[in-house]
Amino acid sequence: MKNLISIICIAVLLSSSLFSGAQSTYKVVNQIHLEGDGGWDYLTVDEAAGRLYVSHSSMALVVDLKTGKQIGKIEGTNGIHGIAIATSLNKGFTSNGRDSSVTVFNLKTLEITGKIKVTGKNPDAILYDAFSGKLFTFNGRSANATVIDPKLNKVIGTIQLYGKPEFPASDGKGKIFVNIEDKSEISVINANTLKVEKTWSITPGEEPSGLALDNETHRLFSVCSNKLMVVSDAEAGTVETSLPIGGGCDGVAFDPALKRAYSSNGEGTITVVQEENKDSFKVIETIVSQRGARTIAVDKTTHHLYLSTAEFGEAIEGSRRPPMKPGTFMVLDVAPVK
Repeated sequence: MKNLISIICIAVLLSSSLFSGAQSTYKVVNQIHLEGDGGWDYLTVDEAAGRLYVSHSSMALVVDLKTGKQIGKIEGTNGIHGIAIATSLNKGFTSNGRDSSVTVFNLKTLEITGKIKVTGKNPDAILYDAFSGKLFTFNGRSANATVIDPKLNKVIGTIQLYGKPEFPASDGKGKIFVNIEDKSEISVINANTLKVEKTWSITPGEEPSGLALDNETHRLFSVCSNKLMVVSDAEAGTVETSLPIGGGCDGVAFDPALKRAYSSNGEGTITVVQEENKDSFKVIETIVSQRGARTIAVDKTTHHLYLSTAEFGEAIEGSRRPPMKPGTFMVLDVAPVK
C-alpha cells in the first residue's frame, strides 16, 4: 500500500511539474495606450482596412493595426457600445446607449455624416448584415431590435424580442442569432421578414452575453455569467455541450481558420476552446490578460486578439467596481507565439 501511495504521489508531482512548465501559445505583445477616461464596451476589427475600432466613453477610437497607434476618433457618440462596418457603403455606425441613437460616419475620413434615432432604449450591440443589406441595433432596455436601411440612414422596422438582447451573430444567409440575457435563451431572426422564427434555452448557461458563430459547422458559442461557454447547434436549436470559462466574461470571438473560440474574462484571463470537430470541443489554454479585459475582437487574418481594459485603484466600499486610474485606458494586443 505504501509503495502504491508513493507511486501516486510521484505521478501527481510529475503531472504538476509538466503543467506548471507548459508554455503558453499566446502572449500580450503590446499595450496600445489610447486617449480618454471612462468606460468601454465592444471592439470591431476591419480586416480590409487594417483598423481597429474601440468604443470608449463618448467616442470611438480608431487604431492602425500595423503601427499599433491611434489615428483618429469619432466623437459625440453618447454612451457608445458597439461599432458596425459596411465596407461596400463606405459607412461605419455606432450604437449610442445614452441618447438611444446611431451615429453614421465615413470610413475613409471618419467624418460624421448622420445620426439616427432608434425605436427603443439603450441600443447595445449593433450589426450590419451584408446578406440583407440591413443594419440592426439590439436595444437592451426595451427588449427589441431596430432595423435600419443603411443606404438611406432610415429606420424601416422594429422587432419585438422576448427579453433583453445582448450580442448577435449573422450566418450570412438570412438568419441572425441573438443572446437573450435575462431569459438565458437564443432567438433567431429572419433578416428578410424581420420575424423571430425560433427561440431555445441554453441551459445550463445563465445570462449569456457574448455570442460567436462557426458558420461552417453551424455551432454557436454563448459565454455566460455562471462561468460557462455553451455550444449550440444553430440549425437544430439545441445545446450540444458546455465548457468552463473564467469569471466576469462579456465577450467571445471565433477564429474560423484555427477553429478556436476565445472567452474574454474580466477577472484577467482568456479561455481558449478548440473545436476539434462539430461534436467535440475542449479547453486547451487559459491566457493571462489583465483585470477588466472583458470584451474581445479577433483579426481573422493575423489571428491577433484585442481586448480593452485599464488600470484600477483600490475598491471603494459600496461601489460596484474599483475606480479606473486616469490616463491608463489601453487595448491589449494578444498574439499567437510562433
